[in-house]
Amino acid sequence: MEDSKVFTGLVENQPLDLDQREADLDMYYPDLEDLQLLASEDMLETVGEHIQENLEDDLVKEALEKGVDLREYAKNIEKDLTKVEKDSIQDYIRESKRVADLHKRIGSCESVLERMEGMLHGFQHALSSISSEIQSLQEQSITMNMKLKNRQSVKSELSQLVDEMVVPEAMITAILEIPVTEREFLEQLHELNHKIKFLKQHSFNDTLACRDVSDTVQKLKFKAVAKIREYLLQKVYSFRKPMSNYEVPQNAMLKSRFYYEFLLSNERAIAKEVQEEYVDTMSKVYFSYFKTYVSRLMKVQYDEVADKDDLIAIEDTARRGFFSSKMPLKNRATIFTLGGRGSILTTDLESAVIVPHAAQRIDKRYPFESLFRSEHYAFMDNCCREYLFLCDFFLVTKASAQEMFNSVMGKTISMLMKHVASYTNDSFDSIALFLCIHIVDRYRKIMQKRDIFALNRYWDTVQDILWPRFEHIVKLNTQSIKTCDVNSLASIDVRPHYITRRYAEFSAAIVGINETSPNTLVDQVLEEMQSEVQNFILRMASCFNDRKDQLIFLINNYDMMLSVIIERTTDESKESDSFQHLLNSSTQEYIEEVLSSHFLTLITFIKQVEPLSDSSQMDLLKKAEHRVMPLVRSFTKNWKTSIQSINQEVMNSFTNFKNGTSILQAALTQLIQYYHRFQKILSHQAFKSLPTRAEMVNIHHVMVEVKKYKPNF
Repeated sequence: MEDSKVFTGLVENQPLDLDQREADLDMYYPDLEDLQLLASEDMLETVGEHIQENLEDDLVKEALEKGVDLREYAKNIEKDLTKVEKDSIQDYIRESKRVADLHKRIGSCESVLERMEGMLHGFQHALSSISSEIQSLQEQSITMNMKLKNRQSVKSELSQLVDEMVVPEAMITAILEIPVTEREFLEQLHELNHKIKFLKQHSFNDTLACRDVSDTVQKLKFKAVAKIREYLLQKVYSFRKPMSNYEVPQNAMLKSRFYYEFLLSNERAIAKEVQEEYVDTMSKVYFSYFKTYVSRLMKVQYDEVADKDDLIAIEDTARRGFFSSKMPLKNRATIFTLGGRGSILTTDLESAVIVPHAAQRIDKRYPFESLFRSEHYAFMDNCCREYLFLCDFFLVTKASAQEMFNSVMGKTISMLMKHVASYTNDSFDSIALFLCIHIVDRYRKIMQKRDIFALNRYWDTVQDILWPRFEHIVKLNTQSIKTCDVNSLASIDVRPHYITRRYAEFSAAIVGINETSPNTLVDQVLEEMQSEVQNFILRMASCFNDRKDQLIFLINNYDMMLSVIIERTTDESKESDSFQHLLNSSTQEYIEEVLSSHFLTLITFIKQVEPLSDSSQMDLLKKAEHRVMPLVRSFTKNWKTSIQSINQEVMNSFTNFKNGTSILQAALTQLIQYYHRFQKILSHQAFKSLPTRAEMVNIHHVMVEVKKYKPNF
């Protein structure tokens, strides 16, 4: 407050009382002694801290170092402050005019600001009134917008109602006069169907507008139904024309599918009539077509077919009676051989069907599996197309579609099943039946890829017909092998027998077909036949008195069967593994036999003395010394001629040159091993002193001679 008074005095150019100012300063800056007197005991500690801080001040430290009295130093400072204060007052006095001018300007600014404040208050009041007006206008706008929307909605509903109710002249003309096949009739029929549905929806309101147009719409509906019924029935009747391609009218009906949909929505009785007429017509068409096709197809089958006497173990010369008029099959081997018949499951599976009259014109014949494939490929293709047509045109699905499909194709399916059963019951061609089984399996998968399962029951039935007959024929062949009397067969030599070749071809054919779609039942059927064939080979081998001839016969037959099975199949089978084991066993025994016939004494000596040499039984080894010299001299004299004899004997004994060569190499290798073991025995301490050891043939000479018989392939 005092400072403000001083400032005011300066502004007003009033003189200052210096004495009074000094007193005021003394009030603000008391003497140090007075400060000490005013300090209370409670502040002693605080004063001590301040004193300590002052002592640390640089000026105080400097004054103490110079030995200046602090009281005197404080009075000097006070004088300096007083002087500075007076100088400041003089500065204020000199600038008093400017300060006064500033004060006036501030006053004028305050007045301007007051006027602006008044104006802003006026603006604020005006804006508040404008905001309320805008809010009122906004509410009015929302109300008007809502009214507009309601009017537009009512207008659109009324317009649509009027449009739906009105029956235009163009619709009446199109329904009454334009043919069903025209595009305009179809378009107007769509509009008529829409109006009928609309009237049904609003019939419960019992409005005058509905009653006004209902009679006209009903008359147009009856006229449209009559024209559509006549058109669809004509299309159905067109299927009955002989030699007609029923795919054409079917495609035409699909294009006018909405016609049936219109009948189904408005006149179910007429729709059912059309459906029943179609089912009855197509059932007869398919039955007639496939009955004729099957009968004509069977006329191009091979004249020569297998019968009950065409079994693996029945000879051609013994299978016919003296008074039999039926000649043996010219190509009887095809009953047991697959040959090119396997293409029916690959490249020919979906090839064009057989045209009987074209085949008859060029006198071309087919096996049963080809006829079966052509017949069922045509049947599958027609069934797929018919099932899709029924679903698309008659708007049926799942159980309803299956029921309608069975109504159309039921007679044809029954006829085909009877035909398959009739032929199968009299067939003895097991390969043809097995191919048919796999054809059925592949056609079933094709239909599954097309997402059509309408023939699943038929495929199962055909499989149930074919499989038991195939199994029965295989068992008949197995039984013929089992009951075959080897003594009644024609002269048997060491070459592969025709019965084993038939079995090999038959087994390879069945295994090869079964590889693409394995069936465990096939393995069980063939396992029994394989066991009987092995027993049959052993029975035939027993007809030879010489064991070596028996082994040659076994090796030739095992090798032939193994070669055929490996050639005809891609994967390793149980049959190939079994015959490979038997072949190896017989080959090893034969090698021992053929070596024993030329080096029996040497081999006997090795087998008797080698255990003694390994156990170093010197006494017993000494007793065998007398046997060494004849053995060495006999081997040295005859080993080359013996190898030549072995070569001639082996190569003349085996029909398979490759197999004979491998047996020869195995025999010569075994001979080298025997001779090496013989040399090892003679290197024992008990025989080292024998002079005969110097006469022994070097084993390298034997090996060089053996290499001469090594094949070049």
